Amino acid sequence: MKMSSRALLAIWVCRLLRTGSRLLHRGGTALPGKAAQKLCPDLLSRLSDNVTTVAVTGTNGKTTCSRMIEEAFREAGVSYFANRSGANLMSGVITEFVMNADAFGRMKKQTAVIECDEAAARTVFGQLKPSVIVVTNLFRDQLDRYGEITHTLSNIREGIRSVPEAVLCLNADCSLTASLKDDGLPNRIVWYGLDAGAARPQTGTLLSDASHCIRCKTEYEYDYHTYAHLGGFRCPKCGYRRPDTDFAVERILSMDDSSSEILFRDPSGENSLKVNLPAVYNLYNAAAAAAAAESAGIRASVCRHALSDFSCGFGRMESFPLAGGTRMILVKNPAGCTQALEYLAGIEKDYVLVVCLNDHSADGTDVSWIWDAGFEMLEPMKDRIRKLWVSGDRAQDMRVRLKYAGLPDERMTVETDMGRLAENLKQESLPVYILPTYTAMLALRGEIVRRCGGAEFWE
Repeated sequence: MKMSSRALLAIWVCRLLRTGSRLLHRGGTALPGKAAQKLCPDLLSRLSDNVTTVAVTGTNGKTTCSRMIEEAFREAGVSYFANRSGANLMSGVITEFVMNADAFGRMKKQTAVIECDEAAARTVFGQLKPSVIVVTNLFRDQLDRYGEITHTLSNIREGIRSVPEAVLCLNADCSLTASLKDDGLPNRIVWYGLDAGAARPQTGTLLSDASHCIRCKTEYEYDYHTYAHLGGFRCPKCGYRRPDTDFAVERILSMDDSSSEILFRDPSGENSLKVNLPAVYNLYNAAAAAAAAESAGIRASVCRHALSDFSCGFGRMESFPLAGGTRMILVKNPAGCTQALEYLAGIEKDYVLVVCLNDHSADGTDVSWIWDAGFEMLEPMKDRIRKLWVSGDRAQDMRVRLKYAGLPDERMTVETDMGRLAENLKQESLPVYILPTYTAMLALRGEIVRRCGGAEFWE
């Protein structure tokens, strides 16, 4: 699409702001795109016109799934760009496209992997025109921003309506995501999920954001659960049920605190596969990434190899070179946090736990969700938690929550200065596991990187 003088001005302003931000060691991921959009509201549509894009949306797993797809593209030798910083609103997506265009709006690379905020999908997809769309799952998240979960589903549905030619890669185990098939959408659908053989015994209280049929409101019955409301759902009244999968984890052969060995089925058959991340929820990300990459034209064998080589995105099971090793695991809603806690509950060694709670707009200003997350799972192994740090703007709220979960208050240390906290963690000889909300993650991660090394969050 030809660039107008207004579009060219928007591109130049965006590039100037981005360069200035990086010189100041700030992200420059959203503000430049916001300025560009004001100057040229359809700039993304112009820039994306000849770009083949895989878009990833949903509540949990967007960043990890996107990084896995990137790895498949890299292994296949595809030249691509991506919004690796996680700036996934319209402004952040525009910034990434501008920075991958020259000063005249000609794209340097013709393939993109774009993480898209689920609320923004409604407006982004129409301009982005993705050829493949992944919907990871839908959970209750930031009610102050997203509203009810059905509102989020409507946003995604409206975004998909604007791109009827896109292939949809949908989570068959999520009754909300799977319901997109019933909306009269003409898109081709590829289903992925975890089959019954991959289900693991439930620990703790089952947390469900979709206990009743989206069609007729009858309570679902389940052949098996994986976590939260995901699994082999079926409605005994209207017959709505989990679709058969095209890509599936059929069995978990082994899983430790760093990786998983699985039996994986795709259209080429069954194969044993190593996923270079632990935890059940990351197996969903792996299956989604394989479905998306193959839908984008990558061979199945390349996709499988990419999953074993994958290294996690910032704050998502990310490691840092602390003396005892560390994992930083972003938490932002009850379902995702409970899965992270289940992972911690399975660690059979002593460690240091850090929990950081902020209530900025990017985190969700309502922090009452922490009472729905399963922190009680940590109580039986509290003796393994040798130190417990609590931080963030709402550290005292988190301290109270952990106390009610059965963790000893006398073992908790509140430290709201992220610099001092990072300095203390640097001295630890035991493994450190950090559970932060989004803005707390950015702040603490920055302090750790300054002391121990590592990439900036946008790299």
